[in-house]
Amino acid sequence: MSSARRSGVLTGTLALPTGDGRTAFVDAEDIAEVAAAALTEDRHSGRIYQLTGPRAIGFGEAADLIAAATGRTVRHLDVEPGAFVDRMVHEGVPADTARLLTGLLVDIRDGRGQDVSDGVEQALGRPPRSFEDYVVEAAAAGHWS
Repeated sequence: MSSARRSGVLTGTLALPTGDGRTAFVDAEDIAEVAAAALTEDRHSGRIYQLTGPRAIGFGEAADLIAAATGRTVRHLDVEPGAFVDRMVHEGVPADTARLLTGLLVDIRDGRGQDVSDGVEQALGRPPRSFEDYVVEAAAAGHWS
Protein backbone atom coordinates (compact mmCIF):
# COMPACT_ATOMS: atom_id res chain seq x y z
CA MET A 1 0.00 0.00 0.00
CA SER A 2 1.43 3.39 -0.90
CA SER A 3 2.49 5.76 1.86
CA ALA A 4 -0.37 8.12 0.95
CA ARG A 5 -2.95 5.38 1.40
CA ARG A 6 -1.24 4.15 4.58
CA SER A 7 -1.38 7.71 5.91
CA GLY A 8 -5.08 7.82 5.02
CA VAL A 9 -5.72 4.65 7.01
CA LEU A 10 -3.84 6.07 9.99
CA THR A 11 -5.79 9.34 9.88
CA GLY A 12 -9.09 7.57 9.16
CA THR A 13 -9.78 9.03 5.71
CA LEU A 14 -8.77 7.68 2.32
CA ALA A 15 -9.24 10.88 0.30
CA LEU A 16 -8.91 9.79 -3.33
CA PRO A 17 -10.51 10.78 -6.66
CA THR A 18 -12.01 7.34 -7.24
CA GLY A 19 -15.73 7.95 -6.69
CA ASP A 20 -17.70 4.72 -6.69
CA GLY A 21 -15.33 3.10 -9.15
CA ARG A 22 -14.13 -0.41 -8.50
CA THR A 23 -10.82 -2.13 -9.11
CA ALA A 24 -9.54 -5.69 -8.80
CA PHE A 25 -6.68 -5.04 -6.36
CA VAL A 26 -3.82 -7.45 -7.03
CA ASP A 27 -1.49 -8.44 -4.21
CA ALA A 28 2.14 -7.38 -4.72
CA GLU A 29 3.24 -10.83 -3.56
CA ASP A 30 1.21 -12.40 -6.37
CA ILE A 31 2.90 -10.06 -8.84
CA ALA A 32 6.33 -10.98 -7.50
CA GLU A 33 5.56 -14.69 -7.59
CA VAL A 34 4.36 -14.48 -11.21
CA ALA A 35 7.48 -12.49 -12.15
CA ALA A 36 9.77 -15.03 -10.50
CA ALA A 37 7.99 -17.89 -12.25
CA ALA A 38 8.15 -16.10 -15.60
CA LEU A 39 11.89 -15.58 -15.20
CA THR A 40 12.70 -19.11 -14.07
CA GLU A 41 10.25 -21.45 -15.83
CA ASP A 42 10.35 -22.07 -19.58
CA ARG A 43 6.58 -22.68 -19.79
CA HIS A 44 6.00 -18.91 -19.45
CA SER A 45 8.10 -18.01 -22.48
CA GLY A 46 6.16 -15.69 -24.80
CA ARG A 47 3.14 -15.57 -22.46
CA ILE A 48 1.46 -12.39 -21.32
CA TYR A 49 -0.57 -12.47 -18.11
CA GLN A 50 -3.12 -9.86 -17.08
CA LEU A 51 -2.83 -9.82 -13.28
CA THR A 52 -5.74 -8.85 -11.06
CA GLY A 53 -7.19 -9.82 -7.75
CA PRO A 54 -10.15 -12.20 -7.59
CA ARG A 55 -12.87 -9.51 -7.57
CA ALA A 56 -13.32 -5.79 -8.09
CA ILE A 57 -14.17 -3.67 -5.07
CA GLY A 58 -14.64 0.05 -4.48
CA PHE A 59 -12.53 2.13 -2.16
CA GLY A 60 -15.49 2.48 0.19
CA GLU A 61 -15.60 -1.29 0.61
CA ALA A 62 -11.81 -1.39 0.90
CA ALA A 63 -11.98 1.19 3.71
CA ASP A 64 -14.67 -0.88 5.46
CA LEU A 65 -12.53 -4.04 5.22
CA ILE A 66 -9.49 -2.22 6.59
CA ALA A 67 -11.59 -0.76 9.41
CA ALA A 68 -12.89 -4.21 10.35
CA ALA A 69 -9.40 -5.73 10.34
CA THR A 70 -7.74 -2.91 12.29
CA GLY A 71 -10.49 -1.81 14.64
CA ARG A 72 -9.97 1.74 13.37
CA THR A 73 -12.51 4.07 11.84
CA VAL A 74 -11.58 4.32 8.16
CA ARG A 75 -13.71 5.86 5.44
CA HIS A 76 -13.31 6.72 1.79
CA LEU A 77 -13.80 10.34 0.76
CA ASP A 78 -14.09 11.10 -2.94
CA VAL A 79 -12.14 14.24 -3.87
CA GLU A 80 -11.91 16.22 -7.07
CA PRO A 81 -8.94 15.29 -9.24
CA GLY A 82 -7.54 18.85 -9.37
CA ALA A 83 -7.60 19.15 -5.59
CA PHE A 84 -5.87 15.76 -5.31
CA VAL A 85 -3.10 16.86 -7.70
CA ASP A 86 -2.66 20.10 -5.73
CA ARG A 87 -2.42 18.21 -2.43
CA MET A 88 0.17 15.80 -3.81
CA VAL A 89 2.28 18.64 -5.22
CA HIS A 90 2.03 20.44 -1.87
CA GLU A 91 3.32 17.24 -0.23
CA GLY A 92 6.38 17.25 -2.52
CA VAL A 93 5.32 15.01 -5.39
CA PRO A 94 6.50 16.37 -8.75
CA ALA A 95 3.57 17.82 -10.72
CA ASP A 96 3.93 15.41 -13.66
CA THR A 97 3.95 12.43 -11.30
CA ALA A 98 0.97 13.80 -9.36
CA ARG A 99 -1.03 14.19 -12.58
CA LEU A 100 -0.08 10.68 -13.74
CA LEU A 101 -1.09 9.07 -10.42
CA THR A 102 -4.30 11.07 -10.33
CA GLY A 103 -5.10 9.91 -13.86
CA LEU A 104 -4.79 6.30 -12.76
CA LEU A 105 -7.24 6.91 -9.90
CA VAL A 106 -9.65 8.77 -12.17
CA ASP A 107 -9.54 5.77 -14.50
CA ILE A 108 -10.92 3.74 -11.60
CA ARG A 109 -13.61 6.38 -11.05
CA ASP A 110 -14.51 6.10 -14.74
CA GLY A 111 -14.91 2.31 -14.60
CA ARG A 112 -11.58 1.23 -16.06
CA GLY A 113 -9.76 -1.40 -14.05
CA GLN A 114 -12.79 -3.26 -12.79
CA ASP A 115 -12.30 -6.28 -15.06
CA VAL A 116 -11.09 -9.44 -13.35
CA SER A 117 -8.70 -11.80 -15.13
CA ASP A 118 -7.33 -15.24 -14.40
CA GLY A 119 -3.69 -14.36 -15.08
CA VAL A 120 -2.45 -15.26 -11.60
CA GLU A 121 -4.16 -18.64 -11.82
CA GLN A 122 -2.82 -19.26 -15.34
CA ALA A 123 0.72 -18.46 -14.25
CA LEU A 124 0.76 -20.06 -10.81
CA GLY A 125 -1.98 -22.68 -10.84
CA ARG A 126 -3.75 -21.09 -7.89
CA PRO A 127 -6.19 -18.21 -7.46
CA PRO A 128 -4.92 -14.74 -6.57
CA ARG A 129 -4.92 -13.67 -2.94
CA SER A 130 -7.97 -11.68 -1.97
CA PHE A 131 -7.93 -8.13 -0.68
CA GLU A 132 -9.63 -9.42 2.48
CA ASP A 133 -6.74 -11.83 3.15
CA TYR A 134 -4.19 -9.09 2.48
CA VAL A 135 -5.94 -6.70 4.88
CA VAL A 136 -6.14 -9.24 7.69
CA GLU A 137 -2.47 -10.16 7.28
CA ALA A 138 -1.32 -6.52 7.07
CA ALA A 139 -3.34 -5.60 10.16
CA ALA A 140 -1.97 -8.57 12.12
CA ALA A 141 1.56 -7.55 11.13
CA GLY A 142 0.95 -4.05 12.52
CA HIS A 143 1.30 -2.19 9.22
CA TRP A 144 -1.47 0.22 10.24
CA SER A 145 -0.51 0.61 13.89
